[in-house]
Amino acid sequence: MGITLVTGGSGFIGGHLVAALAARGERVRILDRQEPPHDRPTGVEFHRGSILDAAAVARALEGVERVYHLAAVATLWDRDPTVFDRVNRQGTKAVLNAAARTPGLRRFLHCSTEAVMIGHPPPRRLPQRLDESADPGPEALAGAYCRSKYLAEKDALAAAAQGLPVVVVNPTAPIGPGDRLPTPPNAMLRLFRRGGPRLILDCVLNLVDVRDVAQGMILAVEGGRIGERYILGGMDIRLGDLVRRIDRLCGRPPLRRCSVPPALALGAARVEEWLSDHVTRRPPTAPVTGVRLALGGGGFDSGKAMRELGYTVRPLDASLRAALA
Repeated sequence: MGITLVTGGSGFIGGHLVAALAARGERVRILDRQEPPHDRPTGVEFHRGSILDAAAVARALEGVERVYHLAAVATLWDRDPTVFDRVNRQGTKAVLNAAARTPGLRRFLHCSTEAVMIGHPPPRRLPQRLDESADPGPEALAGAYCRSKYLAEKDALAAAAQGLPVVVVNPTAPIGPGDRLPTPPNAMLRLFRRGGPRLILDCVLNLVDVRDVAQGMILAVEGGRIGERYILGGMDIRLGDLVRRIDRLCGRPPLRRCSVPPALALGAARVEEWLSDHVTRRPPTAPVTGVRLALGGGGFDSGKAMRELGYTVRPLDASLRAALA
């Protein structure tokens, strides 16, 4: 069996994907700038390097049959906003170009995001649930992170049209154990585990277990159609219902919370982000991009992945327990 390369294999989703691939007996190689978790499976190769380093990418691709491209800047704010385009778009293009020159490559999976499907402000007649046909265009997206991932996805689909065996997946908000950063969805859960703010947005989120995302990626590589995109989502839930579930799972009575008007939430986010940009240099609690994504979302339909790939998800409470623990 040839080697399976996971770029970003030391990250949250990547770590779970590497573990799932190794459990199947695959020869796995990681390309990442940071060390994998100390409990990584035996026999997994680690190549330290950036996807912006052409030599490192070329070495990592030697003997590879399958590529899972997950490496990206997955935060919603950064001190240097140009990093999103540099890593997420230009880095993806570099990996795609190198993969096209790799003999024996059988499949390339590009990990995109549901954020590329959410327009802001949302259209007046928002579909009940977004599916793979959603394409608001780069100008309607919520921020630099979303635009960089949108353009990277377009490059991946263009490579598929030119003959590279690419399939795209769009995970929604992954939660679960083993998030070292934490990523934005788990950061939100940590905030509400501690009680969280009493003013919350009236919005709909789609949360998915990171372990289900990893399995969905494997299914997409095995059975996904080249040039297609697949939403890997979980359960749609209103934020108010989510925080009540968190209160229950934490063993406390529901805390009293009120909905904040969207305009006020956006205004507060802009002020906090300005302070982060110019004063504190620390990540804002609620980045503007995050608020725009929350206001623009209306639920996601994973039916295509379920029908074509056999994708399944576990109950939300099981994922929340694992994440909160």
